[in-house]
Amino acid sequence: MIRIHNTLTGHLEDFKPMHDRTVHMFVCGPTVYDLIHIGNARTFVAFDMVAKYLRYRGYDVTYIQNITDIENRIIDRAAQTKEDPLAYARRFEEEFYKDASALGISSITQYVRATDHIDAIIHQVQRLLDTGHAYQIGDGIYFDTSTFPDYGKLSGRTTVQADDAVSRIDENPEKRNPGDFVLWKRALPDGGSREPTWDSPWFKGRPGWHIEDTAITETFFGPQYDLHGGGRDLIFPHHEAEIAQQESAAGKKPFVRFWLHAGFLVTNKEKMGKSLGNFTYARDILANYPKETVRLYFLGAHLRSPLEFSEDGLHQAEAGIMRIAEFLERLRFYEETNPLAHRTDRQIAEEIAHIHDRVLEAMDDDFNAPKAIGLLFDLIRMGNQYLDANMIDMHSAARLLNALDLFDHVMGIIPKKTAALNHEIQELANQREQARKKGDFTRADTLRDEIQKRGWHIDDTPYGPLVKKSKQQ
Repeated sequence: MIRIHNTLTGHLEDFKPMHDRTVHMFVCGPTVYDLIHIGNARTFVAFDMVAKYLRYRGYDVTYIQNITDIENRIIDRAAQTKEDPLAYARRFEEEFYKDASALGISSITQYVRATDHIDAIIHQVQRLLDTGHAYQIGDGIYFDTSTFPDYGKLSGRTTVQADDAVSRIDENPEKRNPGDFVLWKRALPDGGSREPTWDSPWFKGRPGWHIEDTAITETFFGPQYDLHGGGRDLIFPHHEAEIAQQESAAGKKPFVRFWLHAGFLVTNKEKMGKSLGNFTYARDILANYPKETVRLYFLGAHLRSPLEFSEDGLHQAEAGIMRIAEFLERLRFYEETNPLAHRTDRQIAEEIAHIHDRVLEAMDDDFNAPKAIGLLFDLIRMGNQYLDANMIDMHSAARLLNALDLFDHVMGIIPKKTAALNHEIQELANQREQARKKGDFTRADTLRDEIQKRGWHIDDTPYGPLVKKSKQQ
């Protein structure tokens, strides 16, 4: 049984979808006014893993992610470049798809644009007006938070804090309550900034941010569904607003059964974000590291925990990928050439099965990828010991390769190809590692110097030595 830490209750709960093994899952996607940064990328990779693991465990998952293609920042950026805002959004939407593919994100059933669901948005706003949960003032239609006593039940608060996402709770002295948020914005009188607008029963305008997501999910999943994900910064006010809108419009609770939120990527203990100017674009990292390294780096911390961004962390992940690649190369060679090809070692099979079961236990426990990854390297150490003892036959090799399937299909951290390492340099690095293990640090230092003289650089990481060609070479 998979257990998930549910933000709504604050507890670890058994994951029980509404309809047996069918899972309806929605995760907040990008606002396409710019390229995604690595903080966004971490969230999207985390939920890519969640969807893939649910499928690995036999669930039929429909995973929808929205594309916010109408919003103030899109309009402002398009005005700066003198582009039509919708054309501008399409351009960055395509760039997002390129980055998502480069990150190995392949679990999405469908990406859905907000502007393709204007009719559904209008219909939901009208229901909120009809039931007394919304009201009209000068610049638009607003949700009346005083009509929803449960407002704040997800976050435990009703006011914005410093680490929230852009609030998009428009300020207007006519509002009934400070936290009331816009559902439908009235078009500017002069059509300023070439603002896209749509006809409605009330006045020409465009949707607010929060209403887009509930209109989309109600279209695809109905008024209730299983799993909603996003970054922690979206808990308030965005996800709080979604709950208030949908439960008020449909009269059914809970809107979503399980809420799962990814931790921040932080730099110098501060949340990474474009508003703070402390971000790095995802594609800039991918220009220097393969996707397997980036994914291992992201998944090396629990998805709900903050992760400090650092080059050192990426180097450690790079070394981890190198260890995996070396093991795979060695294992495949044995599978093809070992003369003990007809012998099966029951002890090896049992050890592999034991580790595999522990991996599933870790992943079933709130998607504990770091623990599962630690078990992967236990598996590699065990496999190397048997390879050293010449105890691996083709059957055992095949079992080891199969045991890596979860890490490939769910986490995407098994490299398909790696840069070749000079065999002489590799042998020197291995000798140095053996010397370090024996406490012979004088010889280890001598071997390091020899490696550097030959134009290579070596770093020690928790995954073992990382050997790379020196930059000046």
